[in-house]
Amino acid sequence: MGRVTTTDRRTALRAGAGLVAGGALAAGCATTGSTASPAAPASGPAPAARATPPTAPAPRAFPQQPAQITHGPRDHPRIALTFHGQGDPKIATALLTEAERHGAHVTVLAVGTWLDTHPGMARRILDGGHDLGNHTQRHIAVNTLSEADALAEITGCADRLKRLTGSIGTWFRPSRAPAASPLVQRLAHRVGYPHVLSYDVDSLDFTAPGAPAVTRKVLAEVRNGSVVSMHFGYADTVAALPAVLEELHRRGLRAVTTTELLS
Repeated sequence: MGRVTTTDRRTALRAGAGLVAGGALAAGCATTGSTASPAAPASGPAPAARATPPTAPAPRAFPQQPAQITHGPRDHPRIALTFHGQGDPKIATALLTEAERHGAHVTVLAVGTWLDTHPGMARRILDGGHDLGNHTQRHIAVNTLSEADALAEITGCADRLKRLTGSIGTWFRPSRAPAASPLVQRLAHRVGYPHVLSYDVDSLDFTAPGAPAVTRKVLAEVRNGSVVSMHFGYADTVAALPAVLEELHRRGLRAVTTTELLS
């Protein structure tokens, strides 16, 4: 197992800071640097209709996998980095861009209210070749809710994904819990998700422990088939990602979507 050196941590921190700044700049250019196109002359041809975006992949059943998946096959050198999708979209974009720069693909479990506020992120995730799934509508403790309320949380996010992408998303992950209760598993299956996606490595990045701690935690526990839980919205995660991906590459572990991990 590789060891992350002090130099690696400093490099990761500098890279992460640059990614956040770069993401903010790119987002600013996208919103303030654009100009309206001039109107077409009345006698000119009508503009072509915009093509309908392709339908996103639907959930798949993996017959060899349990209803609640915590990891993939242990005999292949692949792992899945999964992200709870909410928070500052500039940080989310920086994380996706860094993953793509390293040839990695990830799985994003989006919160419905986040999609309501940042609907363009759904297409950004899919256009990068990443998996997109459901992390409930409001990111509340879904296992503690009544059947009706839990169902509303799952369907609420599924409906938004369907409207934005043509699919309810490839995965469902319960909010505020590492695993779904039996009731939530049944409800997710009813909505159309054959499996619930859990994980076997928790980065604990949401506790803001610092990028070196996130890097150490992931690299100490990850192995063939691991599903790693991480989050959008935390600068520590942006700063840690380059060192994580570089060490995974050194070990011969490919970071792939959860769909690819299980295929």
